[in-house]
Amino acid sequence: MTTSGGPTGVGERALGPDLARGFMLLFIALANSHYFVAGERGFGGFPMDGSGMDRGVGMMISTFVDGRAFPMFGVLFGYGVAQIVRRQREAGREWRPIRKLLWRRSLVLVVLGFFHGMFLYVGDILAAYGVLLFIGVWALRWKDMWLFVVAAAVLVLTALPSDGSLATMTEGVDPAMLPHSLAEQFETRIIVQPFIALLGPIGFMTPVLIGLWAGRRRIFERPAQHLALLRTTAVVGLTIAIVGALPVSLVVGGIVDRPSDRALSIFGPLHDATGVFGGFGYAALIVLIAHRLSDRQGPVTLAIAAVGQRSLTCYLSQSVVWAVVFTPYLLDLSGALTTTTTALLAIATWLATVLMADRMRRANYRGPFEKLIRWFSYRTAATRSRSSGSLA
Repeated sequence: MTTSGGPTGVGERALGPDLARGFMLLFIALANSHYFVAGERGFGGFPMDGSGMDRGVGMMISTFVDGRAFPMFGVLFGYGVAQIVRRQREAGREWRPIRKLLWRRSLVLVVLGFFHGMFLYVGDILAAYGVLLFIGVWALRWKDMWLFVVAAAVLVLTALPSDGSLATMTEGVDPAMLPHSLAEQFETRIIVQPFIALLGPIGFMTPVLIGLWAGRRRIFERPAQHLALLRTTAVVGLTIAIVGALPVSLVVGGIVDRPSDRALSIFGPLHDATGVFGGFGYAALIVLIAHRLSDRQGPVTLAIAAVGQRSLTCYLSQSVVWAVVFTPYLLDLSGALTTTTTALLAIATWLATVLMADRMRRANYRGPFEKLIRWFSYRTAATRSRSSGSLA
């Protein structure tokens, strides 16, 4: 079988990965929301002066979302890269032009991520994934065993005790997060962005490598052939993630007192490391749901899948809301909203992107940033191919 080697058409896409990406953006919105609340930071980066409801919401986010959404993003990112490689192989491309295509894609992510971090949301992850794709493109030629060995080694390293973990955060809101002027914004973020882009790939590497492995086997696209694996991954992954989150979430919820600094240096990395399994579990669970819905896709399912098909545009749209609502020189609502109300804002923002993406689906429009990244990745490749007379 051969293909054109271009981007996957909407009609060719499997429901599972798109539905997972759609729900992933809800988790990401919730994971980011509490960092905008003004006040002194407590365990896990949550505000310390909230109400009982705020502590309860914080406990739920800490247990089910924090450190669990971004690993899910990593799995789906790796899976998508494997899909690109497979389509290029089916179209007869050799390794070198495929590598160049992926490097062009990584360049787009780095540039978009830089501007995203500088102008909208300092906690950008696009640039980090772009860097990881650039240096990790060699992993595409590794055997399965090495994908698992490296993924496991990185996971173990990131799970080691660390005094610099999220557990020890007690500062107020970082000026880079909520700058009081555009000049302060650029001054602080130009220093922060390189660290996020260069250190972020370490934490993302394990889920991306596992996503590459899953993409090679088309597990999310052909769930009927992998039901036992998906069910086991969903149950085991989410169980590990929930149990591993409890030492942090119980403190966030005010149920237990803050432990010693030594204990914090263990619980923080443990929370993040077990969250990787949560990312696997969430991806598997949503793919199983998609499998059950495959023959009866209603308007809600199609709308959420449309978000997944336009995940880059929807992700950046969330950041527009954060910037407008919380930046001190704009609406400056960080002092007025709480952990609970920012979580509600996150849900409302996600629902707005669902409506927006569904309108785009009905209009048969991919989304502006999806069109941009596809144009740069594939149009550039096609132009060079015509000019050189080769498949590159």
